[in-house]
Amino acid sequence: MKWRLAFQILGLIAAVFSLLPLIAADYWWIRVFDYPHLQFTAFTLAAIILSLFTFKWRWYQDYIFLAILVGCFAFQCYKIIRFTPLVPVELKDSSANISSKDQLRLYTANVLQTNTNRKALFEEITQRQPDVVVFTETDQIWMKEIRKALSADYPYKVEEPLENTYGIILYSKLPLRETSVQFMVDPEIPSIHTQVKLRNGDWFQLYAIHPTPPMPQENPSSSDRDTELMKIAIKSYQSTLPVIVLGDFNDVAWSSSTELTETIGKLLDLRVGRGFYNSYHAQYPMFRWALDHILIAPEFRLSKVGRGVNTGSDHFPTYAYLTYEPDLAHEQEPEEPSMENWKSARDQMSKQGLESFSVLPDGMK
Repeated sequence: MKWRLAFQILGLIAAVFSLLPLIAADYWWIRVFDYPHLQFTAFTLAAIILSLFTFKWRWYQDYIFLAILVGCFAFQCYKIIRFTPLVPVELKDSSANISSKDQLRLYTANVLQTNTNRKALFEEITQRQPDVVVFTETDQIWMKEIRKALSADYPYKVEEPLENTYGIILYSKLPLRETSVQFMVDPEIPSIHTQVKLRNGDWFQLYAIHPTPPMPQENPSSSDRDTELMKIAIKSYQSTLPVIVLGDFNDVAWSSSTELTETIGKLLDLRVGRGFYNSYHAQYPMFRWALDHILIAPEFRLSKVGRGVNTGSDHFPTYAYLTYEPDLAHEQEPEEPSMENWKSARDQMSKQGLESFSVLPDGMK
């Protein structure tokens, strides 16, 4: 009887924790519960199944307990169902017979600054031959090793190594222009902004980012992360070129902040309708979620997506093979952000003292 009560209590705790992120607060101890949503969902399902085996039909408490668990499970599934094959893909598959000039290969890897096992990472990059590679958590040592292994194949480089685990490096086989390293929110957290020339001569805008997570040892709230995401989303919305945003967001695909970034930026998530592609934690299979992202403008389509090999980091790399098909962009064009979306964006920006910005629609400035 005691084990039954203990399991019910644990089931209710899992339910409460999965609902905590609904609270509109940026405290780390609330936002951190966005991450293990898949684990909470699995635990809730297990609690429902086990409760049915011990269900006492004359005890009204069992009905209440089961109703709470089922309601929580329904909410949990609602949050993540769009990352399953049960819904249509958001970023459509590539058309057949696309010219090599219209193809683009992307690869992003959080290398883990203290990781010294670089061989697997460099071997996979050599094997996959991505056109653009983004490395996060890169210090001076990593920069030297990346140069040694890859410089011959990647003539275009943006390097911002740092010793604080927020260094970022971009290598490209394709020409770059209007390149800058920007510190959008924190003077110690860089992002790379550049335009990339496809082999067909067209250009696209690329943002490579790595904001801080809401963790007590990193940042006591999610405000900095969410503000950086929102600034990138607004830049994407304003861009006259197709946009791709990639990197370690330190945010999960199903969180409200990443979803708002997609919506405001009018970007597509290649995970929708395909799978989770959980990139963290590489060393602990039971504790994985999607932290590394590639958000894509509707001018592109997807040929292939996957998670890279275990490179010794706490993250798996993520790669995507895209095709540039602007004539078909109307088939997957995101909707315009609603007034409610813009209000959420304004509220997020106001937390950093940025209460007005030119992109806001009339009546919102």
